[in-house]
Amino acid sequence: MKKQGSSKSTLPKQSNIVIGSVVATLIAITPYLFYLHESVPNVQVWDTFLFTYNSGYYESVNLVFWVLTGKILPLYLLFLWFFTCKHWWYHTLLVPIAMYAYQTLDVINRDVEVFDSNQLIYLIPVMAVIIPSIYLIRARLFNKINEATKSMEELEDEFKISPKNFWDKIKQYF
Repeated sequence: MKKQGSSKSTLPKQSNIVIGSVVATLIAITPYLFYLHESVPNVQVWDTFLFTYNSGYYESVNLVFWVLTGKILPLYLLFLWFFTCKHWWYHTLLVPIAMYAYQTLDVINRDVEVFDSNQLIYLIPVMAVIIPSIYLIRARLFNKINEATKSMEELEDEFKISPKNFWDKIKQYF
């Protein structure tokens, strides 16, 4: 009997170690991902067996990939932070995520000139939902602190939405 109970208690610990190790590895490889742009040639047209890329606006494929890594890597790290954050305020990370996503699309579509240069106009709807929501959660949290004797961690746990897995966390936003 003890063996079954002990294996159940070690399973979540082993799962947390594996997940933590994967997240730590994903963060640790970011310097290598940043320097991937150095493997791209400094030419205007890059022909590979998969595709041909013509850099019209930036005039150098290497420069395009350098700019893209400067936008995609912070976006990548923000997504990791968003999906691993346990605090009640993690939804505020959607504002910089939206900003970097817009900037990444702007870099990609610079040759086509589809996007506007007014990024804040596109961020206003995201900020209009997130900022008041976070303020209301914060106000409720501090009202409960004044009324109750619970600790701050207990109150954060009360407000936290805890999906069971990665897909449940994604589904809660769509």
